[in-house]
Amino acid sequence: MCRWIAYRGETIKLERYVTAPSHSLVVQSLRALEGTASTNGDGFGLGWYDAQDREPGLYREVRPAWSDENLRHLCRHIRSHLFFAHVRASTGTPTTRPNCHPFAFGKWLFMHNGQIGDWSLIRRRVEALIPDELYKCRSGTTDSEAVFLAILGACAQSDPVSATIHTLNVLTDMVRASGTTEPLRFTSALSDGENLYAFRYSNNDTPNTLYYRESSDNVVVVSEPLDTDRANWKLVPQRHLIVARKHGPVQLMPFAEEVRVAAE
Repeated sequence: MCRWIAYRGETIKLERYVTAPSHSLVVQSLRALEGTASTNGDGFGLGWYDAQDREPGLYREVRPAWSDENLRHLCRHIRSHLFFAHVRASTGTPTTRPNCHPFAFGKWLFMHNGQIGDWSLIRRRVEALIPDELYKCRSGTTDSEAVFLAILGACAQSDPVSATIHTLNVLTDMVRASGTTEPLRFTSALSDGENLYAFRYSNNDTPNTLYYRESSDNVVVVSEPLDTDRANWKLVPQRHLIVARKHGPVQLMPFAEEVRVAAE
């Protein structure tokens, strides 16, 4: 599975969390400790916002993060108050630039770690959730991008949390109806450029890991800690989400009851 980090807070250089820590995302691309795959070499990507542009910047590459010298230079010079970074371990779709995370549409950024059951069995049904005006923007073949566009089509503009939970309800039913034993695992980050939302969910008892650390108005959400001092990191419980708004404290909340029922 993939590894990722999402940050919201004061404006900083991306290198503080992407390349500088002892167990940085670049290190995790070679030696992840808590994922189902220790190597995440099927491409990587950065997404970031600045104070002037409504839409995020995006850099994605098919080479492994550890072998791209551009990554360290970019992270040393790009400064942002809200950014995503992702290293990919493919679950079956090709290693192409459009299949690398994060995905962007308008002001929105999204990235994902997990799988949506047996994708070959439900791909057409999931893609049918995407409205026509959004489907024309689908450039890759991953389940992650399809789910992102489905969430946007479920009225994420007005309520991104409800749109995501509604989409997970539908996906849970689809995976169950397909008869597969492959799980639905969903740890993801979503942002509109001001607020950060992160989700940890699975339809069984083995969700992918997700942690967060906060200080003052800053929060970083990660697939696995960026150092060995675990006292500073809090594990996001199964079927919980994090909301880090432009103003106010970080909120850790359980999913609505309907997702719990749908998953049983």
